[in-house]
Amino acid sequence: MRRISIFGLGRVGLVMAASFAKHGLKVIGIDPNPRVIEMLQKGEPPFYEPKLREYLDHALKKRTLVVTQDPTLNSSSDLAYIAVGTPSRADGGIDLSYVEKAAGMIGQSLRGAAKYQLVVIKSTVTPGTARNVVKATIQRESQKTPEIDFSVCSNPEFLREGNAIYDTEFPDRIVIGSDDLAAIRRLERFYKKFHGSKLPPVIRTDFENAELIKYANNAFLATKVSFINCIANIAELVPHADVKPIAAGIGLDKRIGPQFLNAGLGWGGSCFPKDLEAILSFSRGLGYGADLIRATVETNKKQAEKAVQFAKHFLGSLGGRHIAVLGLAFKPETDDMREAVSVPITNNLLDERATVAVWDPEAMENARQIFGSRVRYATGSSDCLEQADCCILVTEWPEFKKIRPQVYIKKMRQPFVIDGRRFLDVRIFRAAGVRVRAIGLGPES
Repeated sequence: MRRISIFGLGRVGLVMAASFAKHGLKVIGIDPNPRVIEMLQKGEPPFYEPKLREYLDHALKKRTLVVTQDPTLNSSSDLAYIAVGTPSRADGGIDLSYVEKAAGMIGQSLRGAAKYQLVVIKSTVTPGTARNVVKATIQRESQKTPEIDFSVCSNPEFLREGNAIYDTEFPDRIVIGSDDLAAIRRLERFYKKFHGSKLPPVIRTDFENAELIKYANNAFLATKVSFINCIANIAELVPHADVKPIAAGIGLDKRIGPQFLNAGLGWGGSCFPKDLEAILSFSRGLGYGADLIRATVETNKKQAEKAVQFAKHFLGSLGGRHIAVLGLAFKPETDDMREAVSVPITNNLLDERATVAVWDPEAMENARQIFGSRVRYATGSSDCLEQADCCILVTEWPEFKKIRPQVYIKKMRQPFVIDGRRFLDVRIFRAAGVRVRAIGLGPES
């Protein structure tokens, strides 16, 4: 593939564009947002992702990446990715308008073009989208023949925020779905050239299976998190119980594995909430309730409430109390606060008439857009703890793991810490005089 177009320069598309361009491929990044294009042309990513600024700077200097609002430039590309957003509608269903619009722009750019183009869907879409929306739209707008003038593949992404560049370069599998075997082979050859000896297993299938694999993947991981949080809630009622050794014990079972068995305040971010609601809505449309997935979502919604419950149990009324919230992004190594549990926790504290100070290494600007003037924006961890009656650890940033017990004792009005991600050594902190309440830790532990 001599030239690649990527429609949508969000957290998936921009990472792909920067990574491909960093490794010498010619990439055209297309996004309709003029602010995004202006920032990128200056080498400024519109969000935080490790190594992204470095990759972007390299690609711009080497001129392997061009960013533009002009979709007609796609006509010169051999390969076009659709990586636009698929937000939730009010009913929880998926909004495919951005995908359809991108497909329309691709089709229009190909009208009159003499070359074949392979179109690849990276956006997370419900089954039937590639076949009935993307392929049909490109055919209508281009007036060209599928499998001859263009082909479509579904190629879902499995990127982790905070590790997105690594996952782009070293994926653990590649899923390619299409009803055009030649197109599948073309895309596989491209990935073989890009990944070389590091090419992971490749799954060849049809459109609908590829689309469902993405949803099944995220639903299963979310279910593991909700499951261990359910066990953590039981452990909190059992004297001397602790969910951490329980998770370690079951994680050593090869049929289960240790990943996503970290009990805490619940999952957030842009993927799990949106994707689970989308597959639930899709299933309802088929006449199936998907009760297990629904229970996974409900369990997660309740989990974030525990932080405020713990605070009220120790402090009584929260009115006039000063609460420090450390960690706002939904996970470390990102500034993303979409569906972050810090948001309902902070809002609930404010509803209880507490005063709240917040700090996060990367998400402070996003926090200001959410909370406005209702909270105090600290300048660091130490400042956030100043004269606090309670500290809630919400995100497991490395800098929070380095805070010693003496800092809490010195800075806080009364050293009471809620460990919402289970990264403190509770025995050491309690021995030093810090009161600790932790997810999944039973009485007298």
